[in-house]
Amino acid sequence: MKKIKQSTLIPSVSRRTFAARLSAAFLFLASIGVAQSEPLKIGYSDWPGWVAWEIGIKKDWFKAEGVDVKFEWYDYVESMDAYAAGQLDGVGMTNGDALVTGSTGKPSVCILINDYSNGNDMIVAKPGIESVKDLKGKKIGLEEGFVTHLLLLKALEMNGMSPADVTIVNTPTNETPQVLASGAVDAVAAWQPSSGQALKVVSGSKPIFTSKDTPGLIYDNIYVSPESLEKRRDDWKKVIKVWYKIVDFIKDEDNLDEVLEILSSRVSVTPDEYEPFLDGTYILTGEEVKPIWEKAEGLGSIYGSSVISNDFNVNFKVYEKPLETEKYLDSSLTLEVLAEMEK
Repeated sequence: MKKIKQSTLIPSVSRRTFAARLSAAFLFLASIGVAQSEPLKIGYSDWPGWVAWEIGIKKDWFKAEGVDVKFEWYDYVESMDAYAAGQLDGVGMTNGDALVTGSTGKPSVCILINDYSNGNDMIVAKPGIESVKDLKGKKIGLEEGFVTHLLLLKALEMNGMSPADVTIVNTPTNETPQVLASGAVDAVAAWQPSSGQALKVVSGSKPIFTSKDTPGLIYDNIYVSPESLEKRRDDWKKVIKVWYKIVDFIKDEDNLDEVLEILSSRVSVTPDEYEPFLDGTYILTGEEVKPIWEKAEGLGSIYGSSVISNDFNVNFKVYEKPLETEKYLDSSLTLEVLAEMEK
């Protein structure tokens, strides 16, 4: 039987070609290492449940957990824009706003529920308006398509009223205090710190409906890109683990003064000024969040709450077609971390 020379099966490789291929291989491996060593870029903004990340940052808990992160501070809307532009791996968003961002072509996945609004989102009315029913025929300033618009609709529904009973004046949230003070509207819907500023600048104004009246309408969460989640799932689990260390620290009353000092310094107010903001945010423990991650209808589940937000967004033409809300939610990382912490 004729033997076939090996050289006829395997083409010869010159020294130069081999060296070039070897160099390319090293560059490829190096690029993987660089990608893995790059910090997770997380956008956060002026909401107590996201400002709370500052505790973990100040105490170097991320480094201790072995995960490299870079938290980037933005105004809320700008943080969503930065995520949509691909500048961030993850960002703090409400469940409703995450759907809006996704509808523009940049979907995300919720891996962590930080809190639900427990009074910080308000309808603030000028003197003489004592209740939601008093809003009939009145003008309300709010940012259309955002969570406070949904809050107003819920307030009207709970008081037997309809959107036709009021006139909405589209107003950027950070301008609502000035607009209420100008007399151009009779009430505004806004979140902290704008809602608190409205109460300050208009003497005698008062909150006539808040997110405390409808818990679960507004969940505040961390959403990450599907690509980052796939590549760095273990790193995101470490981020979640640090979060629950932060929660434990906040829930310990002995730490209240330090908590307020850290959070208030991030937004340049005094600890005393910041305390009401923290009170208006219900930061969820691991045990409290488990039932919220269960699939169910209604506001007690982030699944049910997201469906309500999705319907709102379609009804008010924020986007045209309903989204598949379940694709925006992944409980597995949180539940795995909590199970590991219980061992």
